[in-house]
Amino acid sequence: MPLIRTSLADKIGTIAFDHDDKRNALGADLIAEVIATLDSFKADGARVVVLRSASSGKVWSAGHDVGELPRADVDPLPYSDPLEQLLRAVKAFPAPVIAMVHGSAWGGACDLVMACDLVMGDETCAFAITPAKLGLPYNVAGILNFMSRLPLTMVKEMFFSANLIPADRAERVGIVNRVVPAAALEAETYAMARTIASRSSKAIAASKEAIRVLSESVPINPATYEYLHGLRRDVYFGPDYHEGTAAFLEKRAPKF
Repeated sequence: MPLIRTSLADKIGTIAFDHDDKRNALGADLIAEVIATLDSFKADGARVVVLRSASSGKVWSAGHDVGELPRADVDPLPYSDPLEQLLRAVKAFPAPVIAMVHGSAWGGACDLVMACDLVMGDETCAFAITPAKLGLPYNVAGILNFMSRLPLTMVKEMFFSANLIPADRAERVGIVNRVVPAAALEAETYAMARTIASRSSKAIAASKEAIRVLSESVPINPATYEYLHGLRRDVYFGPDYHEGTAAFLEKRAPKF
């Protein structure tokens, strides 16, 4: 049974998460469907894509499916991880991807929102990046994704506290482009999509790629990369990652 709903009309593609049983967790199967749909939309000449939830529940997406993370002594977020592949696919898609967010986006879903080109939300939207709750050492690419979008103090608060950032504050700091009433969210999002679809797709594609390349142009020498990877390795080989993931799956508070 498909885990997403899709449509393409008037050059506007829609991908809607449809896995309420797991609160739209970003598991490997759901991600594979999203990436395949993006490939199809690209072939069909979509000029903009809206990424949303099919339902109006309290959770837009619960983020990375923690049950699929390795339990011990393996990098939990390698380059080949499905979520990492999805983030790269969204960034590389040659047309804008708009996140339409009703409800909360947790962990990897928050990272996915940050990878989108525009974010439209309503008063229920909220965002949390949660590796500190799991004892999970986030990867360099993910941290840079946040640093390219937000003030450094905000990045630190989100990664250190793992607290939800509510809609009004999310709009002020730049996580969300616009917060509108819930009743108007779909109409406002698709109005923006139609505007984008009416503009020069080639100019937009060139601008998006230039912005991506320039925002990711952070020089790191090999020694610095090895140092950062060593910091992460110490964590995922250590007790905090074991305890954090176990506590999440056992639905209890971790004891770090």
